[in-house]
Amino acid sequence: MLILFLIVIYLALVYWTYMDARRRVSDPMLIACATAASLFPFLGTMTYLIVRPPEYLDDIRERELEMQAAEARLHDLNYVLCPHCDYEVEKDFLRCPSCLRKLKDPCGNCARPLDPVWKVCPYCEAEIPGVTAPRRRRRRATPDGQPGTEQTAVD
Repeated sequence: MLILFLIVIYLALVYWTYMDARRRVSDPMLIACATAASLFPFLGTMTYLIVRPPEYLDDIRERELEMQAAEARLHDLNYVLCPHCDYEVEKDFLRCPSCLRKLKDPCGNCARPLDPVWKVCPYCEAEIPGVTAPRRRRRRATPDGQPGTEQTAVD
């Protein structure tokens, strides 16, 4: 009975080594070598445990995708598209280098680029002349008296 139990454990270790190697190694030859090494009773599986890769292939792929997503987010933070020619421009450009259209006005005090809707320069706190506050949105009622969609007042 004890011998049958040891044989079942041995076969389970060989199977576990094969399945674990498939999840950690992409080369079929290395998977076969790991499985063949585990055929040496108990010692082969222990050797595999020592030399096996520390990460699963799925974890490696997930980390690579996260890095690509982080790089894409970082790229999006620094660049936008020109609204006129769709050329990639940095957020602090005053003019598009491709079509030469004006993208932003410089601050009169510190010369940093200003967004057209800002009332004050966020860098030097200078007020921006000629900027009017955007008008408030109001709801327009539908014919049945229910509040409808928001409408923006246009000058």
